[in-house]
Amino acid sequence: MPKIGLVLEGGGMRGLFTAGVLDFFIDRNIDFPYIIGVSAGVCHGTSFVTKQRGRTRDINIDNIRDKRYVSFHNYLKTGSLFGMDFIFDEIPNKLYPFDFDAFNSSKTEFITGVTDVHTGKPKYFGREHYKWINTIARASSSIPLFSPIVDFEGGQYLDGGTSDPIPVRKALADGCDKVVTILTRDRSFVRKPEKFRWIYRRAFRNYPEMVRCLDERHKVYNSTRSFLWDLEKQGKAFVIAPPTPVTISRFERNKSKLLALYKQGYDTAAELAEKLNDFMSAE
Repeated sequence: MPKIGLVLEGGGMRGLFTAGVLDFFIDRNIDFPYIIGVSAGVCHGTSFVTKQRGRTRDINIDNIRDKRYVSFHNYLKTGSLFGMDFIFDEIPNKLYPFDFDAFNSSKTEFITGVTDVHTGKPKYFGREHYKWINTIARASSSIPLFSPIVDFEGGQYLDGGTSDPIPVRKALADGCDKVVTILTRDRSFVRKPEKFRWIYRRAFRNYPEMVRCLDERHKVYNSTRSFLWDLEKQGKAFVIAPPTPVTISRFERNKSKLLALYKQGYDTAAELAEKLNDFMSAE
């Protein structure tokens, strides 16, 4: 049987679409031997590995109005719009306990992508770093300009989606024969160059390769999607994407919009279930 990997794009609160798809997978006992994600994709993917259905949906919906979760107050206090200590410490350890035992004992190979601010290139962490998953997930979710750099094992890292937004090539390099990819943007989306270049050039003046990475982000994103469409035509990729343009931002705080996006993810996966089964069962 071919090795099928699951690839999870980031996108902040747009990840509620991913949460819906993954909860459908749990309901249908659809699993994967290999999962790779960046940013919000990591957060949703870890709960999928532990089969904690509805966990990331509830975390986002229940806390979206809590200033400790996402607020300008956080930015003034910590340099991050998202309350990173709240999200990656208090939530998994106290409020919505993460099943660390299930994650550590899982046979699934889980890979987290981050961006090295010194090289501007992606770096990946796997099973040997599982016990630090909260720190690694935090690094992968730290959006440039909106979150501080995360120090880990002598390195400095930011949002994994900046350098490798849809890590399909890494999944193939790691031995996957085919990939199921969950996107948080519709198929027609085309990323444009980053705005306010003077701001991030100043903010990262000591990290020239990070500036280069941000300058080229739109090119990497669009070329990766083109590569994904080619894989799809070859029968090597199955793409699950929002059927219509996602109009919410990565910092969306409207509960009804977020719940609607979650439901759209679940319903889209349900509509594609038969085709997905054919893809996964084909030699």
